[in-house]
Amino acid sequence: MTQQTPVLDGSQKLLTVGYLESLALVERLHRLLLDVIKDEFERLGILEINSVQALLLFNVGENEVTAGELKSRGYYQGSNVSYNLKKLVELGYMHHQRSELDRRSVRVRLTEKGRRVRAVLNDLFARHADVLLRKAVIDAAGMEDVNHSLKRLERFWTDQIRYIY
Repeated sequence: MTQQTPVLDGSQKLLTVGYLESLALVERLHRLLLDVIKDEFERLGILEINSVQALLLFNVGENEVTAGELKSRGYYQGSNVSYNLKKLVELGYMHHQRSELDRRSVRVRLTEKGRRVRAVLNDLFARHADVLLRKAVIDAAGMEDVNHSLKRLERFWTDQIRYIY
């Protein structure tokens, strides 16, 4: 059985065009963020981890988590979370420990070395927020509007995965 493409009226066409633009922007923004982190790390001589691994450290923060929790909390989206966690443990950025309750589960937390990387990112993001405000790129209310819209889109996509219409 084939699906027919729905006939769109003017407002639906505008929404579709805007939606496609948003999809492209989200993808580009994520890649740009990774490049910004990479550039900062190269400037500081932090070369043994990549920007994806650095973001993982940033998002773990002071928590102790499992790989599954990283995905379920939305901190990390990627099929290679186990690889990156293993690499970060090997490089001394994270501690790992088997769960007392479920020996198959491994819990991870940042080492001092990992906390230093997290602090670098925290400082970078704080500088960015300061410049955004000083140069009137976006203010707190505008950022709140952006975040509200992105959360609604996230909820929509989550519902699509769960087949809720």
